[in-house]
Amino acid sequence: MDNRNISVVTKVVVYVVMIAFTVLTVYPIFWLVLQSFKTSQVYMTTNKLSFPVNWYVGNYKFVWNQVGFSNFFMNSVIYSVVTVAAVVALANMAGFAFAKLRFKITKLLHGLFIVGILLTLQSILIPLFLMVNAAGLYNTRLGVLIPYIGLGLPMGVYLCADFAKSIHDELLESARIDGARYLRTFVSIVFPMCAPVSVTLAIITFTGTWNEFILMNLMTAGDKYKAIPAAVGRFAGALGSDYGKLFTSLTVALIPILIFYALFRNQITKGVAAGAVKG
Repeated sequence: MDNRNISVVTKVVVYVVMIAFTVLTVYPIFWLVLQSFKTSQVYMTTNKLSFPVNWYVGNYKFVWNQVGFSNFFMNSVIYSVVTVAAVVALANMAGFAFAKLRFKITKLLHGLFIVGILLTLQSILIPLFLMVNAAGLYNTRLGVLIPYIGLGLPMGVYLCADFAKSIHDELLESARIDGARYLRTFVSIVFPMCAPVSVTLAIITFTGTWNEFILMNLMTAGDKYKAIPAAVGRFAGALGSDYGKLFTSLTVALIPILIFYALFRNQITKGVAAGAVKG
């Protein structure tokens, strides 16, 4: 669309809406960071929207050192990174197979994966716990990672298979004529071309794993293998909350998400654009 054909009024309305949306998105994060520099007493006795009079950094020292937050943080990093890597790799492989390798059982297996999207975590929580416990993986990182990867695959396979269908068969035929086997074709041609959907899947998987609480809390007994959501919950309870430390723990938990977006913002934009014009 030619910008010269857009009226001034339309431009003003568009910019106002964009600015309003930006403020509504950014301000809660800005407010959260500000409140993390207040003690709980100051927060309760002053204006909730005011800037800190005395910037108190003791909350960060306490949260990181006294509560063992570094251990929770590292567990979250391990769970998120391993889950993202496994889901992206396995979902792309399965998506390629379901989209391009035509066997009698392909449609059945693809359908079984898609059914997994309809299952909620709450509906399979008890049998999942019993299986993990019977396998001797309770209170281990592996006992958390395997369900994370399994729960992330249905949506991942659906996205990757749908995207892989847009890859022209001629490219795959050319690779086959040149002597490339399926694995070589996938690594050299299919996986690089699926970068947009891989980035989208990585974002969905990373944010979901980083913020997940129920499954991680159920599959672990002590603090050794628990992640950040469990640490955040320690500062909020039915009988009272330490708001200063609660806001601090939430701020620290938010930092990796912001860094992840900052590093991959260009790929995110390209992924959304590629998905919009796919096919």
